[in-house]
Amino acid sequence: MAIGTPYVTSVRQYMRLTTKAHDSEIKDLINAARADLVLGGVLEVKALDEKDPLILRAVATYVKAEFGLDNPDAEKYRASYKEQRNALTLSDSYIKATEEG
Repeated sequence: MAIGTPYVTSVRQYMRLTTKAHDSEIKDLINAARADLVLGGVLEVKALDEKDPLILRAVATYVKAEFGLDNPDAEKYRASYKEQRNALTLSDSYIKATEEG
């Protein structure tokens, strides 16, 4: 799945990283987050929407949970991501196709 440079930059900023050194890992985690959203019931077109602030927040939280090997806050961020994913799957606009997309 293609990931726009501004999207990676947004996630990197959420991570409070100032270097692009970890962009490869961040991109892998963005794709994993998107796939997990789809597995959870979010429409793929919505999971790939780089302009949707709720999707961006869920993706960034997933990345923050899974980034690096020694993350003492991982469980807290995983729980937050799961709540966000569950909220998205309760909204018809994220799980049902509409005429607009």
